[in-house]
Amino acid sequence: MFDTERIEQLARELNQSKNTRTPLAQFTQRYPDISLEDGYKISRAWIAIQQAEGRSVIGHKIGLTSRAMQIAMQISEPDYGTLLDDMLYTCTPGQTLDIPLDRFIAPRVEVELAFVLKSPLQGSNSTLEQVLAATEYVTPAVEIIDFRITQVDPETGSTSKVFDTISDNAANAGIIIGAEKIAPEKLDLPWCGAILSQNGVVEETGLAAGVQGHPAIGVAWLANKLAPWGETLQPGQIVLAGSFTRPVAAKVGDVFKADYGPMGQLNFRFV
Repeated sequence: MFDTERIEQLARELNQSKNTRTPLAQFTQRYPDISLEDGYKISRAWIAIQQAEGRSVIGHKIGLTSRAMQIAMQISEPDYGTLLDDMLYTCTPGQTLDIPLDRFIAPRVEVELAFVLKSPLQGSNSTLEQVLAATEYVTPAVEIIDFRITQVDPETGSTSKVFDTISDNAANAGIIIGAEKIAPEKLDLPWCGAILSQNGVVEETGLAAGVQGHPAIGVAWLANKLAPWGETLQPGQIVLAGSFTRPVAAKVGDVFKADYGPMGQLNFRFV
């Protein structure tokens, strides 16, 4: 287990990486004994640095929700990170939102559903039913993921591990919202779907059932995971329930449309 000095050092490195857009060497290469708990402590320390710089917490994200991704990362459960206010972008219906590419290192976009809470979720026995009761509305969301830690080591060819991703705030970098807001009881959530197009070409389609069978399952899991840290999901917070498409890489000039059918669209481009 890492001591406080090392945790704070690695958190400062992540913050510098974000600010300079310069990826770091893999923590797992530098410290092969890193644990999941170390990773979450580093992530929390990095969030604390950003809060000291004036950022505020607006919610949380859940990642690695598909079985295929868990197998690839050699874990048996999702991971999670924290959403901050400077990550939030809001689309205006009928318009295309500009996203500055120079905020990121190598951004990718994923299609998700976001749960916005009206009452707290806490304790270690949260259920899917409690999540739905605590949710004010569900809305389409696109997560922008980015990696402050190098995914492939240029010298050894080693790929990053889940410990790296968790340290890196579960690779979260942004969230786009702005489509319909619908009460959860009015939706058949597993059957909510989306079509993700890039420059007019359909790149991905998916159903929310791809997120552990039901997107609210992950939100309950997260509430249970936060409990030992003395943390809860709070009213007004956004919770990204997990992607049901593969990440699609973005570059300057790329125009995206995430079409959720009756739930609306999110249109954006990287500039």
